[in-house]
Amino acid sequence: MIIIFNSHATKDNVQELIADIHAKGLKTNLSEGDNTTIVGVIGDTTKLDIDNLKSADYIADVKRVSEPYKKANRKMHPENSYIKVTDKVTIGEGIFNVIAGPCSVETEEQIIEVAQDVKKSGATLLRGGAFKPRTSPYSFQGLAGEGLKLLLEAKKATGLPIVTEIMNLVHLDMFNDVDVIQVGARNMQNFDLLKELGKCNKPILLKRGLANTIEEWLMSAEYIMAGGNENIILCERGIRTFETATRNTLDIAAVPMLKHKTHLPVIIDPSHATGISWMVPQLAKTAVAAGADGIMVEVHNDPPKAWCDGAQSLNPKQFDDLMTDLKRRVEFEGKKFYI
Repeated sequence: MIIIFNSHATKDNVQELIADIHAKGLKTNLSEGDNTTIVGVIGDTTKLDIDNLKSADYIADVKRVSEPYKKANRKMHPENSYIKVTDKVTIGEGIFNVIAGPCSVETEEQIIEVAQDVKKSGATLLRGGAFKPRTSPYSFQGLAGEGLKLLLEAKKATGLPIVTEIMNLVHLDMFNDVDVIQVGARNMQNFDLLKELGKCNKPILLKRGLANTIEEWLMSAEYIMAGGNENIILCERGIRTFETATRNTLDIAAVPMLKHKTHLPVIIDPSHATGISWMVPQLAKTAVAAGADGIMVEVHNDPPKAWCDGAQSLNPKQFDDLMTDLKRRVEFEGKKFYI
């Protein structure tokens, strides 16, 4: 249920109503926009009488919400959310951020070299896998804690905030200095992990599961938000379909649909979406046209020799060319290219 206040409502009116709702055992989500104040009610709303609520002279309207996700729902939070990563980096509507770096951290020289290259081209965040979920148990699984240390060295060398994936909640303490914690596609419905991430105040980049619906994806975001952490960035990374020409199928329609359903920022990962490096630039540019708030791209200093997913990685020159084109397109769309 959402309760919309009119322009005559005072802060006392809002707080008194919230207190009354809490007394009935329900939870609330307060959204204060420039022109409208909205209270979202979470729980068994049959305890509330809509007609009684509407009778108050400071209430403009009361509506029931059918979707099971409440905090992530744009109906309860009509204003776009902006996720502050650092004092210089914010992700949200009107700003286009680029997260770039190798699939996996291999050596100190490799990660620092790539970090310097992507920063020079205009990337705003550095990605790199320390823990790598792989389909085969015989594939490279990442450097784990050592990989995290190398990422922090790259951050120290370039100033770029880092994005890296967590695979197990027992590792959470190791991520204290990570700027954005990524939840990968395979862990999108690891609910114990999501609950723990709800207790921290770090931005969470939540990737869509390999075969999950948009509603299931938003419900995973709801798990984190229900725990108190509302700093979530959604990442469309392609879903599994019957098509075999590409690694996955990029659901570009998910971007405008999510923009309609939720206030959370949305980015696209064109590298994992196809698994083919020559397709990445075109899909990255498509993300701009679709209204995405950024992209996450894999960049390696020597893709043929990459320890993981070299086939989908751009080299620094290809990435620089892409960034030159992206800047023009982002500015044409009237957005700010965040550098």
